[in-house]
Amino acid sequence: MHARRKSSPRAFTLLEVLVSLAIFALAAVVLSATYVNILTSYDAVAHRNEHEQDLRLVSAQLLSEPDRKKAEGGGDFALPDHRTARWKATIEESAVADLFKVKFRCELRDAGTGKPWAEDETFMLLRPTWSDPAARDKLRASAQDASAKRNSR
Repeated sequence: MHARRKSSPRAFTLLEVLVSLAIFALAAVVLSATYVNILTSYDAVAHRNEHEQDLRLVSAQLLSEPDRKKAEGGGDFALPDHRTARWKATIEESAVADLFKVKFRCELRDAGTGKPWAEDETFMLLRPTWSDPAARDKLRASAQDASAKRNSR
């Protein structure tokens, strides 16, 4: 009869334990870095949305300004939470009566950090109150002449 040996339960070696700990540590570092990146992205999106809302609020100041000189001069604007905004506009006439090309710049400052955030926008704006009446009449007359020439062809 063959004598059977009792086999003891096999355990992990020290090398196997160290390798598994290294793999676990690497996975933990990668996952925590990913988590931090996600939190940073959420924070950046939240600030961007806040800045976008502030920008719309400040640009409404320009859009509601009937005087071209005051619009070009810009101004300061108080925002909620003790933040401030400074804006200015460069206004150029276009070839169409009462239509202007507006280059709008807005700088936002946070009261706590003092970090500035600036945004530049360029857009076309129909604003009859900004037009010089003589220049408007001249542009309208040339547009009518051009339209008459196209219709007579």
